Amino acid sequence: MANELKVPEHVAIIMDGNGRWAEHRGLARVEGHRAGAEAVEAALDAARKFGVKYLTLYAFSTENWKRSPQEVAALMGLLGDFLDRKLPSMMENDVRLLTTGRTSDLPFPSRSKLLAAIEATSNNRGGTLILALSYGGRAELVDAAKKMAADAAAGKIAPEKIDEKLFASYLYHPEIPDPDLMIRTSGEQRISNFLLWQIAYSELYVTPVLWPDFDEEEFGRAIKSYQNRDRRFGGRKK
Repeated sequence: MANELKVPEHVAIIMDGNGRWAEHRGLARVEGHRAGAEAVEAALDAARKFGVKYLTLYAFSTENWKRSPQEVAALMGLLGDFLDRKLPSMMENDVRLLTTGRTSDLPFPSRSKLLAAIEATSNNRGGTLILALSYGGRAELVDAAKKMAADAAAGKIAPEKIDEKLFASYLYHPEIPDPDLMIRTSGEQRISNFLLWQIAYSELYVTPVLWPDFDEEEFGRAIKSYQNRDRRFGGRKK
């Protein structure tokens, strides 16, 4: 049976299309990001309704630092606004907030609000929202390799004992299960350096819908597509 109509435990989303959404409406790019922030709220609510336990959102990549200072500043401001606005409902709905990536690179005001929200929600167990900020899949692998090399040099691990399980324990959040479903909006057919290790066997769902228009109905379509997949993890049924 096609996945027995199970709900994915972990959904990861590449939120793409804010700029095009704004361009199609003759608006500044920041307005697209503002609309995208509202779509984040809708996605979080939809994930909770569908029973998704972990939702990882690709909010700001390591490559996004190359954008104009004005756009980066606007994105950091929207992050702070989002945290201010959503913290009460995250507490009310028992949602825990985590972040993944090189978040020490974030400007102090944004990082301070982020850390405060993470601390405030640390005991929540009704679901987990993970914001990928200053995140890159290759950067995560490099950081893991550096930590592992340091431990090997210190005699804490033996090189011959290194396997996939040990390597995975050096990733940013080894305690989080790998995504069952990865969604990309705006129709682009690439994974853009997102969770390169973790999505090895994730089901992929690409929709032409631009991120600001991705609502509960669209989330439901992605869930239904996942439920019609036959996950084999490299194996073959007899």
